[in-house]
Amino acid sequence: MNLPASPSVPRVLITGATGFIGRELMSAARSFRLRAALRSPPVPELAADPVVVGEIDGRTDWTRALAGVDYIVHLAARVHVMNPTAADRLEFERTNVVGTEHLAMAAAKAGVKRFVFLSSVKVNGEATVNRPFQAGDPPQPQDDYGRSKLEAERRLLRIDAESGMRVAIIRPPLVYGPGVRANFLRLLSWADRAAPLPLASVKNARSVVSVWNLCDLICSLLRRPEAVGGIYMISDGEDISTPQLIRRLAHSMHRPVRLFPVPLELLRVIAALAGKSGEFKRLCGSLVSDMSDTRTRLDWVPPVTLEEGLDRTARWYLRETRAGSQL
Repeated sequence: MNLPASPSVPRVLITGATGFIGRELMSAARSFRLRAALRSPPVPELAADPVVVGEIDGRTDWTRALAGVDYIVHLAARVHVMNPTAADRLEFERTNVVGTEHLAMAAAKAGVKRFVFLSSVKVNGEATVNRPFQAGDPPQPQDDYGRSKLEAERRLLRIDAESGMRVAIIRPPLVYGPGVRANFLRLLSWADRAAPLPLASVKNARSVVSVWNLCDLICSLLRRPEAVGGIYMISDGEDISTPQLIRRLAHSMHRPVRLFPVPLELLRVIAALAGKSGEFKRLCGSLVSDMSDTRTRLDWVPPVTLEEGLDRTARWYLRETRAGSQL
């Protein structure tokens, strides 16, 4: 429920409010006056003070959406795709780079004080070897999506330096929770079916973050009395291997676990022959984020443990499948 109009309560514009993360943020940020920027009608019930803005690109008219807005949380984006085409690359540029810059410029001109941008750990790269990724590391994006997020970050930081609007950038790893899709949904399915998987020999480490912790960090940035900017890494605070992740999900679902060992080099060869090298890297490689600077700068601790986040997500999955939902 949106709060009554009051000049003492900041108004927050949220883009991507109907998405996986946006829905949770609309609930977590109830202490603010919320406005949802939507691409098209019909307007969902969750959208407090909704404004339809159409497609997000360099021509979007933000006039109505920005009226009286104090802060912005920009979640809307062209999301990562497995095998991007030339058309996808153009969409990454149009939406993630040009659309983000256009919104930020309009926001700064309208007097918006804070701009929180959801970027991605893909700006840092695809894998960690000797140490976790840190916010100050040289960016090494490996795909068009990561490169588009990096370019958007650069343009936002330039606007921050040239205006009175502070920009805070969050680089999450894989985000999970109710409504999750793609790779994490596949893991939930495997755990639910107790599928035999050749992953027992995998000794990797992955950072993940629940949608609850991500939204709590966003709200923490908005609630601080002073506007803070810069780049923030985030995770649940506990890294996990792929076999451990499957075991924890299976435990939450009360399912048996059927993992058997296969040498990693053999798995790598099989994946390459099947055209699944990317999936092999995601399942067997490491990607760890160091969020110690986020903890220190914001005095912030993830409120939901990894164990609790996985358990909540597993329970959501079981409810949805039992209800016959098409996940």
